[in-house]
Amino acid sequence: MKRLRVGVVDSGLDLALLPAVMAGRAFRIAGAGPGAVTAAEPHVDRLGHGSAVAGVLLQQVPGVALLNAQVFDGRLTCSSRQVVAALDWLMAEDVRLVNLSFGLLRDCPELAGACARALAQGIVLVAASPARGAPVFPASYPGVIRATGDARCAPGELSHLDSPQADFGACVRATGSGLAGASIGCAHVTVAVAQYLLEEPDASLQEIYGQLAASARFRGPERRRH
Repeated sequence: MKRLRVGVVDSGLDLALLPAVMAGRAFRIAGAGPGAVTAAEPHVDRLGHGSAVAGVLLQQVPGVALLNAQVFDGRLTCSSRQVVAALDWLMAEDVRLVNLSFGLLRDCPELAGACARALAQGIVLVAASPARGAPVFPASYPGVIRATGDARCAPGELSHLDSPQADFGACVRATGSGLAGASIGCAHVTVAVAQYLLEEPDASLQEIYGQLAASARFRGPERRRH
C-alpha cells in the first residue's frame, strides 16, 4: 500500500523522528535579492516546534511518510520566500497533505500563488490561525483549511468553528511537549485529515471539509468566561 506523504513545513525534526522521514530539505535566505533562497540538507530541530508538531501526527497516524521542509532555524520566524520554496519542493515530491503550523502577518502574492498551485495539484493545506487577532497567512488564502487550538477538545476531537478566525479547532497540547496553542491545534486537525485520507485517498477538499465538520464534537466558537 502506498504510504500517505505528508509535508511538515516547520523547524525540522529531532533524531528520534528521522526514521519516519522520507525526504528533507532546509530552505534558507541566501541574500536580499528576489528568490534568493537556498536548499540544503536540514539540521536537527533546534527549537522543538517542528518535532512537537510531527510527533502529534506520528502518535496518531504512525504509518505516514513525512517530508521535512525546514524554514525555521534559530527562532520561529521565516520569510514568505522560504515557505514558497518549501511548498514548491513538496509539490515536486508529490505530497498529498501539508501541515503549516504558523502564520505570517503579511500577505504575499507569491505565497498566495504557491498555495493556489498546491491546491490545484490536489494537495490539502492545513495552516494555523490564532483564535483571536488579525488574519495570518497562508491560513487566510482561499482553499486552505484554517486550524486553531480549542481547549474543549481532547486528542481525536474536533470543533467546527466556522468563524472569521478558523474553520476547525482541536486539542491544544502535544504529549511529551510543553508547547500548546494554535500550532498544536493545527497538527491535530492535520491528523484528522490524514486519517480520512487513509480511508478515502481520492477525497476532494470539499469532501474532506464535510467529513471534518460532520465528525466534530463541538460546534461554534468556544465561549470564554470573563
